[in-house]
Amino acid sequence: EVANDNETVPKSVPAIAVLPIEHGFEAGDHCVFAEQDILGDRLVRPRQKKRRAENFIAEASALQPGDYVVHIDHGIGQYKDLVTLDVAGAPHDCLLLHYDGGDRLYLPVENIEMLSRYGSPEAEVTLDKLGGVGWQNRKARMKQRLKDMAGELMKIAAERELRQGERVIPQEGLYEEFCARFPYDETDDQARAIEETLDDLSSGKPMDRLICGDVGFGKTEVALRAAFAAAMSGQQVVLVCPTTLLCRQHYRTFFERFRGLPLRIEQLSRMVTAKSATETKKGLADGTVDIVIGTHAVLSKSIEFKRLGLLIIDEEQHFGVKHKERLKQLKAEVHVLTMSATPIPRTLQLALSGVRELSLIATPPVDRLAVRTFVTPFDTVVIREALLREHFRGGQSFFVCPRIEYLDTAMAFIRDHVPELKAVVAHGQMAPTDLDDVMNAFYDRRYDVLVATNIVESGLDIPSANTLVVYRADLFGLAQMYQLRGRVGRSKLRAYSYFTYQGGRLLNTSAEQRLRVLQSLDTLGAGFTLASHDLDLRGAGNLLGEEQSGHIREVGFELYQEMLQEAIVAARASARGDTSALSEKWSPQIQIGTAVLIPDTYVADLNLRMQLYRRVADLDGRADIDAFAAEMIDRFGPLPEEVHHLLDIVAIKKFCIEANILKIEAGPKGATLSFRDNKFADPAGLVLFIQSERGAKLRPDHKVVLMRDWPEPTDRLKGVLHAALRLAEIAGKAKKKVA
Repeated sequence: EVANDNETVPKSVPAIAVLPIEHGFEAGDHCVFAEQDILGDRLVRPRQKKRRAENFIAEASALQPGDYVVHIDHGIGQYKDLVTLDVAGAPHDCLLLHYDGGDRLYLPVENIEMLSRYGSPEAEVTLDKLGGVGWQNRKARMKQRLKDMAGELMKIAAERELRQGERVIPQEGLYEEFCARFPYDETDDQARAIEETLDDLSSGKPMDRLICGDVGFGKTEVALRAAFAAAMSGQQVVLVCPTTLLCRQHYRTFFERFRGLPLRIEQLSRMVTAKSATETKKGLADGTVDIVIGTHAVLSKSIEFKRLGLLIIDEEQHFGVKHKERLKQLKAEVHVLTMSATPIPRTLQLALSGVRELSLIATPPVDRLAVRTFVTPFDTVVIREALLREHFRGGQSFFVCPRIEYLDTAMAFIRDHVPELKAVVAHGQMAPTDLDDVMNAFYDRRYDVLVATNIVESGLDIPSANTLVVYRADLFGLAQMYQLRGRVGRSKLRAYSYFTYQGGRLLNTSAEQRLRVLQSLDTLGAGFTLASHDLDLRGAGNLLGEEQSGHIREVGFELYQEMLQEAIVAARASARGDTSALSEKWSPQIQIGTAVLIPDTYVADLNLRMQLYRRVADLDGRADIDAFAAEMIDRFGPLPEEVHHLLDIVAIKKFCIEANILKIEAGPKGATLSFRDNKFADPAGLVLFIQSERGAKLRPDHKVVLMRDWPEPTDRLKGVLHAALRLAEIAGKAKKKVA
C-alpha cells in the first residue's frame, strides 16, 4: 500500500512513502529503509534527456500571429493565423499570410521551412505583392552582396587556417583526476562543448570557439577543462572578465580547482595591491605565472606574455571597442574561447554563419528551476513581502538600481518599510578594499539584502540569494536585465525576480518592449532566444566593419543568415575547386487527400503547435522522423492518425527533394509526379522505373503518371511513399557516380 497525506496506515501494514532522504534510520519501533539501502549507491546519476541544439534554435524562432515573415519565393508578408482548410476532401493545417493589396497565401504546414521571421515587429515594414518582381530583384542584389562578403570572410578564415596553433592534448590520468573534482554530473550539452573544445585545442590550428550557454548552465567548467589542458602543457592562460567581482569569483574557483597542481594562478584587477600587480606582470613576462584572471587591466599594452597559448573571454559584450582591438591583437596566434549567455549580435552571427565555431549549452543542470519573473510597478507592500519571504526561508536578496544616485532611495525604502532586514550597499566607485569587505560580508550571510548597481550583473554566484528586485528596470538594457535575473535561482530552490518601474509614468516604446520580451523569456535556457531577439532589435551589423548593415532590412535577419551561410558554403566549395552550384532552397507540393495536422485536441497550445511544425519541417531522414514521433508520444501520448500522416508527408517530401520532384498529386485512381525544371538525375534510370512499375507512363509534358487503385488515403500514402523512395534511390546513386 502507499502512504499519503489522507490515509493513516496501521502499524502492522508495510507502506511506501516518498521522502527526501538518502539513508535509512531506526526510530523507536520503526525502521526506515531508503532507496540506497536496498539498491546501493548509484555511481552515475541518470542524465537528463538530450535536447538538440537545432531544436533549441527552432523554438527560439517560433512564429507568433502578427509577426512579419519572409517567404523565399514571395517575399515579405504578415503571418495572421494557423487555419484548417479542406484540401481534396481532408483537413489540412495551413499558415495564413497577408501580402500587399490584400493578397492572401495559404502555406501548408509541411512547407513551413520556406518561411523565416523578418525581425522586430516594431520595424517599419513594407509588404511585398504576390507575383511582383520587386522581391526577386532585391533577393538577386542581396545574393551578389553576400557572395562578395563571403569571399572576404573566407579570406580572413583562410589566413587564420594557414597559421599554426600549438597542439594541446590533456595529460591522461591527471586530466581524469582534475575532471573528478567537478562536484556535479555534466549535462549532455556541457559534455559535448568540452569535447569540441578539446578537439579544437588538439587540432594544431588556432581555436576560435563561442560557448553560448545560459546563466548557470556550466560554461565555467568548459573554461576550467581547457585551461587545465593548456596550462599543464606549458602554455600560459588568460581569462578576461568584465568586472572586479567576477574576476575575484573566477580566481577563487580556479584556485580551488587547481589546488595541489604545480601551477601558479594570479589575478589582476583594481582589487589587488600595486605590489601584487607588479609581481604578477613580472611573472607573466618571465613565464612563472601560468594562469592569470583579470579585468580589462590584463589588456594593458604594458603586459607581456612569455608563452601565451589560450585566451578565455567571459561575457564579451561588456568590453569596449579599444579593449576588443587589443583582444584582436592577442588572438592572432593563440587559441580563443569566448563564453556568453547573451552574445552580441555580431559574435552570434559569425558563429551561426560557420565562420566561428559554436557550442550551445541548452540543457539546464539537474534539479534547476526556472526563475519566476514579475514585471510590475513598484509597490511597497509587494516588495516588502518578497524580501521578507526570502528572509524567512533562510535566504538573501539583491536590490539592484540602475544608477548610484538611486541607492540612497533603495536603502531608505528598506530602512522604512523592511526594518527587520539588514542591508548593505555596493557599487563600482567604492574603494576596492571596502567593496571586497562588503562582498565578503554578504557571502558570509552577515547581511540579508545587497543594495547594488549592476556590478553584480556578470557571473556572480551566490546560491543563498534567490530573490531579486530591480528598481527602475526600464533604464536597463535587455541583456543586462537577463544577466541580472541570472544572479538568482542558482540552487535547487525556486527563485523570484521583480522588475519594477515607476507607477503612473508612461514607459517609452523600446523600454516597454524590452520588459515584455524579458517577461516572455521565463524558461530555463532562454539566453539564446534573448540573443535572437537582440538581433531583431539591434541588427547584426556588418561582419567586416563597425558600420551597421542595411542589407538585413531588405530580406529579414533569418533569411539573410541563411543566404550568408549558403554563400559561405559556396565560397568554400569554390576554394576547393568544386564547381557544382548550390541549388536554391525549394519545397515540393504534396496533395494526397489525407488529413495533415496536429489536432488541437492532441496539442492544445497554438504556440507549441507552431514550434512543433517548424521542427517537423526540418526533420532529415527516417531516423529523425522516428525519434520525433517517439518524443511526441512521450510528451503528449499515442499519435493520432493525422500526425502519422503528417510525418509520412514529411518523409515523402525528403524523397521528393532528393529526386527533384516538384509536385505530387494523388487520388483514388493514382498519382501524377512533376519534376522541377523537367530534370531528373538519371533519365535512363527513370525509364527503367517506369518499365518496372505496373500502370506507369511518361506523358509528353514530362510528367510521370502512376495508374493505381487507391480508394483509401492510407493506400495513397503508402503508394506515393514507395514511388518517391525508389526515385530518390535512383537519383542518389546517379549523383554519387557524378561525385
